[in-house]
Amino acid sequence: MLTIKTRFAPSPTGDLHIGGLRTALYNYLFAKKNNGKFVLRIEDTDRARFKKGSVETILTGLKWVGIKTDGKIIYQSLRTDIYKKYAEQLIVKNKAYYCFCSAEILNKIREEQIKNGNPAKYDRRCLKLSKKEIEEKIKNNDPYVVRLIIPDGKTKFKDLIREEVEFNNREIDDQVLLKSDGYPTYHLANVVDDHKMKISHVIRAEEWLSSTPKHIILYEYFGWKPPKFAHIPMVLASDKSKLSKRHGATGVLEFKKQGYLPEAIINFLAFLGWNPGDSREIFSMQELIKEFSIEKVQKGGAIFNIEKLNWINGQYIRKLNIDKLTKLCISYFEKKKSLHSSLFIKQIVALEQNRLKKLSDIAEFSDFFFKNKLEYDKDLLKWKNMNNEELKNILEKISDIFSEIPENDFTKEKLEPILKSEAVKIGDNGKVFWPLRVALSGKKASPGPMEIAEILGKEKSVERVKSALEKIK
Repeated sequence: MLTIKTRFAPSPTGDLHIGGLRTALYNYLFAKKNNGKFVLRIEDTDRARFKKGSVETILTGLKWVGIKTDGKIIYQSLRTDIYKKYAEQLIVKNKAYYCFCSAEILNKIREEQIKNGNPAKYDRRCLKLSKKEIEEKIKNNDPYVVRLIIPDGKTKFKDLIREEVEFNNREIDDQVLLKSDGYPTYHLANVVDDHKMKISHVIRAEEWLSSTPKHIILYEYFGWKPPKFAHIPMVLASDKSKLSKRHGATGVLEFKKQGYLPEAIINFLAFLGWNPGDSREIFSMQELIKEFSIEKVQKGGAIFNIEKLNWINGQYIRKLNIDKLTKLCISYFEKKKSLHSSLFIKQIVALEQNRLKKLSDIAEFSDFFFKNKLEYDKDLLKWKNMNNEELKNILEKISDIFSEIPENDFTKEKLEPILKSEAVKIGDNGKVFWPLRVALSGKKASPGPMEIAEILGKEKSVERVKSALEKIK
């Protein structure tokens, strides 16, 4: 019976991208669904693009969302001798060759190929070098790369998502396997490591689909059985272009900073290209593991819909108990938290919980609680077609009611029936509660006025109603 083993193999050239995390998630879900193993391999052989701190960012991102790896992390940069050995094996088998062409020569070759209407491929001039010429160049320390000999014909393979795939080898260049700095390219290191690590399934983004025939050829040359391939759809922006930084935050830890919950990110990413086949939308990691299948992954690109992510995140925020939510929100209050009691902060968080789409919203939504003076247009106080006289009368009435209620009784339960009774007399709830809510918050949209008043307390509430009266005099 086949032992399932998948891997996530990011290059440490920057932050962990949201698309990369989706790839890691699909590999993780597939492995765990099939009682297999999920491993991490850092493909750090491109030293020119290596970014310091990137590995730590990748590890932090995976840990944050709860994706755990099995076994040791593999670093390709520590395995260069292994790749060199296999590159030399291919040379001995006449499946690869030394290429000593400079960058200038390669550019001229490609320009000539394009001019003649041919694919921009290397013309294999170094394949014609004699053994003596090669030895002489190596002896003189001439820089070289090792190139794969692409055979004639076609390369076919079955993709678990795209089914039968076929490439004409004529369109494929003789790929560089070993670079002049001694490091392998992605193609060689990828194949060697997937074989030696006994990876059973390679689940990766569709941008690597065109690389697969090169990998199949390498497996054939080495006499190894290739893994099963599944190329998942690209993550696209709303305009259907490839998702990039210009479309908003794409680094995983940036989403954390903005106040998205890891459970929501995982839930959202799982649905970028997959769905369970029914109307359910909220899934825990364990539920995803149980339901996930490669067969239900779509071929077409998946649109990154930030509104959908916000909705899912909001659903998870509503499920949190207030103590945990307060702890998660506390950093967004900045210096304000040190000036107020923990109970005051907790009351605000509880009041805003059902309105939050992301944790960072708490700062904007609750800023009026911390202001000494509210700035807003006086016309915002008016409910529909209220005139100044009506507005003045109701605010004065509210001010009198607030002043008469003892501090200890200044709660929603005590205030609400009194003000509702006043609204019944007027015949319109809006004429009482809208002006009061604006007077207390200074906002067009906010929680209910009774809840705000209770948290602000009697003194602050009376002060804000009187300030509203000053605006219309």
